[in-house]
Amino acid sequence: MPNDGSLLQATVIFLLAVVILVPLAQRARLGAVPGYLLAGMLIGPSVLGLVSNPHNVGKLSEMGVVMLLFIIGLELSPRRLWMMRNSLFGVGSLQVGLTALILGLLAYLVFGQSPAAALVLGLGLALSSTAFGLQMLAERKELGQPHGRLAVAILLFQDIAAIPLIAIVPLLGGVEAAESGNARPLLAVAVGIGLVVVGGRYVLRPVFGWAVSTGLRDLSTATALLVVLGTAWIMEHVGVSMALGAFLAGLLMAESHFRHELESQIEPFKGLLLGLFFVGVGMTADLRLLFNLPLQVLGLTLLLVGIKLPLLYAIGRLAGGLTRAGATCLGVVLASGGEFAFVVFKLALDQGLLERQVHDLLVLAITLSMAVVPLVMIALARLLKDESGAAEEPQGPPAVDGEPKVVIAGMGRMGRVIANLLHAQGVPLVALDTSVEALVAKRGEKGVRVFYGDPRRPEILHAAKVGEAELVIVATDDPHINLETANVLARLYPGTRVIARARNRQQVLQLLDLGANPVRETFHSSLEMARRAFVELGVGEEQAGAWVRRYQKYEEDRLRDLHKQKGAGCFDDVDDPSAG
Repeated sequence: MPNDGSLLQATVIFLLAVVILVPLAQRARLGAVPGYLLAGMLIGPSVLGLVSNPHNVGKLSEMGVVMLLFIIGLELSPRRLWMMRNSLFGVGSLQVGLTALILGLLAYLVFGQSPAAALVLGLGLALSSTAFGLQMLAERKELGQPHGRLAVAILLFQDIAAIPLIAIVPLLGGVEAAESGNARPLLAVAVGIGLVVVGGRYVLRPVFGWAVSTGLRDLSTATALLVVLGTAWIMEHVGVSMALGAFLAGLLMAESHFRHELESQIEPFKGLLLGLFFVGVGMTADLRLLFNLPLQVLGLTLLLVGIKLPLLYAIGRLAGGLTRAGATCLGVVLASGGEFAFVVFKLALDQGLLERQVHDLLVLAITLSMAVVPLVMIALARLLKDESGAAEEPQGPPAVDGEPKVVIAGMGRMGRVIANLLHAQGVPLVALDTSVEALVAKRGEKGVRVFYGDPRRPEILHAAKVGEAELVIVATDDPHINLETANVLARLYPGTRVIARARNRQQVLQLLDLGANPVRETFHSSLEMARRAFVELGVGEEQAGAWVRRYQKYEEDRLRDLHKQKGAGCFDDVDDPSAG
């Protein structure tokens, strides 16, 4: 059997396993995460042995969790936390607290673990998989349902709770050092966090602003990676988890104008490295335990799902106000273990809190729980769909917390007026612009939040949550950018309504071809000027208004006829006030 002596060979084996098994898992409606785990198991030492030393990919795979936590930090703006405060901190803390208490007591009283190990086990097993849960809800189109929104809030709280848990595991493992009076490690942690906070506030934003102002995509990508990996390195250097540093960096940049640009730059690396993380976990899963100790492994898996599922169901019903179907969906989606449990238990193993066999049994049980939950969801799919359709349909489609109703591309002459008017009426919106100078000028102003981002880039549109928005308004000062943006929107988000700014008749027809609702940028102001001119010449207000409305109708009818005849190419040279 080949081994991982060759980096190129190991990379080819990893990619081949992922390319084959992940699509098969998705085709079987299990999701991508079980596919990654299965790929790792197959190529790992416990099955085929194609990569005999899984620890060689450990450091690289940890970067996936680091970048996931950075993205989570970016999403945790104070405004969003406040909007979700009841379900986030109320229901989320209730779920984590009760689950950790029950599982921790079981670990201490029944399985004879030490108090520190029982604490880590209870909290680690209380966490669910964010990547796994959100993917299942998105595939079933249930993120906007009551149970979907509650699941998002619980997962978000779990992600927040994972940060201090990751930070305290080394401290729990070093209790003896702390008791001996050596305060240097704690001092180093405090200094490291201080450096990240101060640097993030006064250094990161100006540096990233300088990078994007150069217009070099490669430089902004390198700067984004430097932000994430640099803060992770600082935290690791002072003896704290790299993930904590990345989370702090994301949290500090959450209110930055460059949040969407950062997210779009990191997202591809996060997806690939997080997949590598799950493959690494699968490689470390010792399947020989399943054959040597089948009762223990299967018993732990059933115990984990059997405790979390009914507890989540009860919390969903009593605290979340969900229907029986919604509470069941909530319980099934969050019943498995999570990716942060792998990180926490690996830290606990390194710190001597867990024995090797206990760690391997837990990893295998969590891995199996991720494989079992999709099967349970598939088995209950028809029943849940029938009951949820009957029970939840009368409630209507409530708005999703933190999601924009409108995305505005371009904050120039037209975009600012539109954004201010919508914001004044309380419409949730996200505004994008590529002018660094405009962002700097609006830094101290209250009102509409503007983020840096080119609306022609699919990753920027994804980061701005265009897929969840009801309307996109394309209003940049560059007519070619407007056309290209409308084209990207028509290709990627065909069901999203688009209002687009057009310069002349030709662009109106082109935008109509793309399914957008075009508005000529100077047409209505030209009509208003003509109406005022008639009034100044002695024509009555009513008569002047009638003439203008008649001309406006004539122009609109003419454009509709031209669009039907596909005659857009006849007006390449149009550039007069009526065409504007």
